[in-house]
Amino acid sequence: MNKMIVEPAFWEVFPEGQLNILIVKGIDNHKTEVNEAYFADLLTNAMQEAKGFLKDEIFSQNEVIAEWREAFSKFKTKKGARSSIEALLKRVSQEKSFTPINPLVDCYNSISLKYGIPCGGEDSASINGALRLGIATGGEAFRPLGADKDAPALAGEFIYYDNEGAICRCLNWREAQRTLLTEETKDAILVIESINEKQSKRANQAMNELQKEIQTYFGAETTSFTLVKEKSEIAI
Repeated sequence: MNKMIVEPAFWEVFPEGQLNILIVKGIDNHKTEVNEAYFADLLTNAMQEAKGFLKDEIFSQNEVIAEWREAFSKFKTKKGARSSIEALLKRVSQEKSFTPINPLVDCYNSISLKYGIPCGGEDSASINGALRLGIATGGEAFRPLGADKDAPALAGEFIYYDNEGAICRCLNWREAQRTLLTEETKDAILVIESINEKQSKRANQAMNELQKEIQTYFGAETTSFTLVKEKSEIAI
């Protein structure tokens, strides 16, 4: 991975959009009995805080859910595709607990819950060339997490992609196996998405906390960036 580029099509649809980027290098992402207990508590606490985003009894009418459903209506999506924050908050609404996955994923999931923002991450060593966010032409190779065959991107979707194909479809809806964060991940890129000024303020707070959490837990080298319409590309 050598660059992160947000293409003009994204800003045309979401002119107030923002991507908070965190580059993480040199981590040990293995699970242990000790850190699994730590992250179980972290996720449980974040789940309790996330309930503050679910004040309306009708799930779809809560502000975070409504905003992202409207956002997803502005571009082509696979039927049933929703923002990753909706999936997390759905679990909260159903009182379903969160099981630790691996330390880095647990860090960003807890932040996503606490601040009500979509957050995702990729193994940067598995990204071929630049990581781009743009409109799919259709047919970009994509093997979803947990699947045994490809599910290529549809023309008109917003996708994260590199020289080998799609990495994440419909913004941060569905992730590819190829760049999945695993216990063997050493270097990673984490992305927080926002589409309006109110969300961006939460995203900035979320990134500050995420960076501190990762620096404290992993003792890792981290660098943060913010991409907006006026600055839509960074070299890494």
